Amino acid sequence: MTTISFSAFSAWAPPALMLSATLVLSLFPLAPARAWKLFHSLSLLALLLALFTLIAGRDAAPWPGVVHLSTLGLVLALLVQALGTVIGAFSGRYLQGEQGQRQYAAALGAVLTAVHALLLADHWMVLIAAWASVGLALERLLCFYPDRPFARLASHKKSIADRLADILLIGAATLAWREVGSGSFSDLWAHVAQQGASTSLQACALCLTLAVILRTALLPVHGWLIQVMEAPTPVSALLHAGVVNLGGFVLIRFAPLLEQATAARVVLLIVSAGTVLLAGLVMLTRISIKVKLAWSTVAQMAFMLLECAAGLYLFAALHLIGHSLYKAHAFLSASSVVRETRLAALSSPALPTATSVMLAPVLSMAMVLGLQSLSPYPAWPWWWSAILGLAWAPLLWRAGATGKVGLRSVLLGALGAAVLIVAAQVGHRLPLHIADFPHSVFGLVALLVMLALYACMGLMQLAPQAVAAWRRRSYAGFYLDEAYTRLALQLWPSNWTPNARRASTEHHMNNLATHGRRQG
Repeated sequence: MTTISFSAFSAWAPPALMLSATLVLSLFPLAPARAWKLFHSLSLLALLLALFTLIAGRDAAPWPGVVHLSTLGLVLALLVQALGTVIGAFSGRYLQGEQGQRQYAAALGAVLTAVHALLLADHWMVLIAAWASVGLALERLLCFYPDRPFARLASHKKSIADRLADILLIGAATLAWREVGSGSFSDLWAHVAQQGASTSLQACALCLTLAVILRTALLPVHGWLIQVMEAPTPVSALLHAGVVNLGGFVLIRFAPLLEQATAARVVLLIVSAGTVLLAGLVMLTRISIKVKLAWSTVAQMAFMLLECAAGLYLFAALHLIGHSLYKAHAFLSASSVVRETRLAALSSPALPTATSVMLAPVLSMAMVLGLQSLSPYPAWPWWWSAILGLAWAPLLWRAGATGKVGLRSVLLGALGAAVLIVAAQVGHRLPLHIADFPHSVFGLVALLVMLALYACMGLMQLAPQAVAAWRRRSYAGFYLDEAYTRLALQLWPSNWTPNARRASTEHHMNNLATHGRRQG
């Protein structure tokens, strides 16, 4: 077998191996220990083949017009498979003694299979089927504890958003297919490059954008992502690190179309900017570690889509990769974070000084511009430097401590900001073969959103009593999820509290029996 043919085979191997694990675990009643051993073995083999494909198989063409091996897709396939392998090993220990471990492992394999298929998709049918399969398989993991009503409610709300996204994707595919005469993405890019985006393709881009917004848990359909904290912790890690951010990958993939669809980018800008601001504020008021991480994911996903709206697709890809690694670690180590937070709560909090809050953005932006000027490579837009400066400014906040303690915190913060700046510069040079198309107007809107968020953060730190009422509304998520929940249950009713209803029925029957005995 030649290297090229083996490379083509290796591209199919990870999803095929995960599908094999799903089928075997679904069909054969293996004991939990044997089920996890099978899953770990196939997952590790899939990881090795994903690594081989990234290194040696990028030029292979396993199915032209249907499957495409992009550099970013292969990097994410390796990342997702690595996360799946780690999460599988963690789940085997986490669920020890629980019922349904074999079904859990089968569902985990199904999610990984569908994600791999989506990352390889070069055809509308593959994309639609793979993304729908991700959601359906994930619902089984979210309801692993079926007696938890909020887990069932979250799954119900997610399924509604997913089905609406499926309809929008089918609409986008229909519009593009009629215009191009083919369902292949490669043919779509060639058509757009030669003839531009017609009215049908503009509508296609808008449907695609709305579908991504629904799948990526942006406001106002974000509530299910918060309520899935009822699911096992490794499921949260899989969801936040490898599933919910697939919308960013899809938008990066469709950059040639999105760049010629102004209406779609405007909608993406408005929704993502509003979500960044609101979710960022809510995250600052939450106490629960896992809930705060969930709100952080909503804000980070919105910021990633905001980068796409501004034309910074490479930064969106880097953001996607970095967020996946961070959130996987954060959820899998949540117990240690809780212990550290409890220890920190024993001491009085050290609030930042007003001077440091006001000067930190200036110093951070100066660091970004200074380190950027030392780089031999072309600079990114100035407004993006300002946004990065605002994002990393809290690292330079100086607590009310004086002397060496306060100076040490500032120096450590400056060192951390410098490391992040250098990492961004290095990441910007990675050969991911993604082109940026910066839009200054959209970039300025993003900068204003970050300025507003930073100002609100400063007020919460410096004048908490002055914004107490507003802080309470922020803690409640501005009541957006409650409105969506009521609407969802009115339009698509669901029995999401079966145990409570059963208990109510039993109580009613007992009362009738008691009343009957008294009458007798």
